[in-house]
Amino acid sequence: MDQKNGSSFTGFILLGFSDRPQLELVLFVVLLIFYIFTLLGNKTIIVLSHLDPHLHTPMYFFFSKLSFLDLCYTTGIVPQLLVNLRGADKSISYGGCVVQLYISLGLGSTECVLLGVNAFDRYAAVCRPLHYTVIMHPCLYVLMASTSWVIGFANSLLQTVLILLLTLCGRNKLEHFLCEVPPLLKLACVDTTMNESELFFVSVIILLVPVALIIFSYSQIVRAVMRIKSATGQRKVFGTCGSHLTVVSLFFGTAIYAYLQPGNNYSQDQGKFISLFYTIITPMINPLIYTLRNKDVKGALKKVLWKDYDSR
Repeated sequence: MDQKNGSSFTGFILLGFSDRPQLELVLFVVLLIFYIFTLLGNKTIIVLSHLDPHLHTPMYFFFSKLSFLDLCYTTGIVPQLLVNLRGADKSISYGGCVVQLYISLGLGSTECVLLGVNAFDRYAAVCRPLHYTVIMHPCLYVLMASTSWVIGFANSLLQTVLILLLTLCGRNKLEHFLCEVPPLLKLACVDTTMNESELFFVSVIILLVPVALIIFSYSQIVRAVMRIKSATGQRKVFGTCGSHLTVVSLFFGTAIYAYLQPGNNYSQDQGKFISLFYTIITPMINPLIYTLRNKDVKGALKKVLWKDYDSR
């Protein structure tokens, strides 16, 4: 981030919610509770998926990877936010801001692609049950997960480099609680039309292509489910798929609002609260919606707890 007139520059001030001091205490308590539940829920999914052989399937493989992503995502954001909410010093170093931007954007982009991949897995399981084990071969789903990471962090590298090339003219007060692309573009004292156009184009690929894949997959799933004569079977499939769609709606809906609107329409206050959904709230409720209500996961949890109780 080049600086004009040789002005000194050491970092950014994350203003966050400092204009609402009464709200800061409430947010601190709420977000601390959310963060604890996020850690417990996602760690539980990761451990159970590793320990229970019945969960060694493509579906739970992807769920455990999503839980790992959510765990890293919130850990890279929430501790800094909690410190800022309870302290007078709301600064973040230049290097810290760059690292936070790169990691959070990389993890968020990876999750977008991985959610689309997960929809394909559900499509194969419901619409091609006899060929499921052939289609979702271990090599394939490991490759799909790895590709998600490569795409996610390649996008993050591109966006981070483009932000670093901007001239900020010594402006360092960021109207946000984390280093994110849209508010950082607001600090530039040069024309950012090309940056905004590039961001919009790449966001369409990262956000809307997975959404299109998800919509296609679930339209085929609905058609297949309607042919199931068993009401119990229909409820089971709709329950699993409905959980996935709930997560997708929350995550993609808020991310699309933040990244797929013209820069001059970007409301900084709305942007901060919208960002809370896809950076903190969604990672917390993902384990509850996805797996902790699942019969297989409940059974695995009971076995682990029972084994631990017997060992005593």
